[in-house]
Amino acid sequence: MKKICLFLFLVLLVGLSGKGYGLASNDFAQAAPPNSSDPINATLAEKPADTGVIAAAVVKGNTAFAFDLYAQLKSKEGNLFLSPYSISTALAMTWAGARGQTELQMAKTLHFPQPQEPFHKAYGHLIQQFNTQGQKGDYQLSVANALWLQKDYQFLPEFLGVASAHYDASLQQVDYVNETEKTRQTINDWTARRTQDKIKDLIPQGALNALTRLVLTNAIYFKGDWALKFDVDQTREAPFSVSADKRVNVPLMHQKEKFKYGQTETHQMLELPYKGEALSMLVLLPNTIRGLPTLEKELTADRLTQWQRQMQKQEVLVYLPKFKVASQFGLNQTLSAMGMPDAFGETADFSGMNGAKNLYISDVIHKAFVEVNEEGTEAAAATGAIVAVMSLAPPPPVFRADRPFVFLIKDNATGSILFMGRVADPTQE
Repeated sequence: MKKICLFLFLVLLVGLSGKGYGLASNDFAQAAPPNSSDPINATLAEKPADTGVIAAAVVKGNTAFAFDLYAQLKSKEGNLFLSPYSISTALAMTWAGARGQTELQMAKTLHFPQPQEPFHKAYGHLIQQFNTQGQKGDYQLSVANALWLQKDYQFLPEFLGVASAHYDASLQQVDYVNETEKTRQTINDWTARRTQDKIKDLIPQGALNALTRLVLTNAIYFKGDWALKFDVDQTREAPFSVSADKRVNVPLMHQKEKFKYGQTETHQMLELPYKGEALSMLVLLPNTIRGLPTLEKELTADRLTQWQRQMQKQEVLVYLPKFKVASQFGLNQTLSAMGMPDAFGETADFSGMNGAKNLYISDVIHKAFVEVNEEGTEAAAATGAIVAVMSLAPPPPVFRADRPFVFLIKDNATGSILFMGRVADPTQE
């Protein structure tokens, strides 16, 4: 029997313009695979109605998946940016229709705690929490989901109900068979609107065809100001060491303020909060130009938790380059290699979507964009005052990001890693 295409399309836009875009988390712990002896997973079966406990397990699982995925993608050269949360969300909606070995493989790879029903309820709680935070005015944060369904094709109401009730997914009927190009444009227009026109024409021509039956989209848009803005008058051109043999000149932002700061034998850590301090960017800077591969190899959920516990708020001389990073990934092979190959081939079982075993995932595409720069001039007076007050104190540590570094944007309330990436060359997008 010929399999019919299920197309996953993940969209992410993060704006960090002088303004920053970020999320913060205080606790990152490695999640155990489903059905393991992990106490949180065991609790799911004992207390299926405790959404808070299950939400904690969901966050743990998403964090574990984030580091697993980054470990797979870090071999790519140059700058890197992605939203593990966006990818997890789109695949969580897909998992709602997975059955048999496909369901088990996805759960293990994505670190989704079972059973499914309380998981989806808790995931919906997280989405609602993020959207509620984003409406308070300190920053813009929105998570949008949509299912683009082939008209007259019969999907099970139970599957559509999960997507609609827990993921607040918009259910849209389209015609891949007779109006393929029009449908592609419709989905691209939705994407552009949800990302404030920052991502356009994301689905390329030829990606959809008459066998496509469903496209799942997830779009995240974030835009916010730094809690302590950089003064544009303090930004200077300075060398950035891409490697031991290559230097480029970049605009290096600067300020002297109190931030959470820590250091180990191999790297420094700096946390930059956004306005309202619900979200933060965590920057991890190797001590040497050649130190990035070692840092990326060491980077795990457990180690990040340990490192963050060592951080203390103190005055820091901060130098951070302005940068833009745009990344696009086809994730089929990566996810298959991570442990869920059945979802992409003839053995796929998504019978929870339509009652049959004739659907498979044809593509998982993820595109992300982030921009970081300074905004406003109010920080100048405050910085000047602090410099004056602290003039007799011991010299503060210097955090000079003039070499490749890793950064995370995390939610402080839930511990979710929404975005992560690295800057290898700020002059390249």
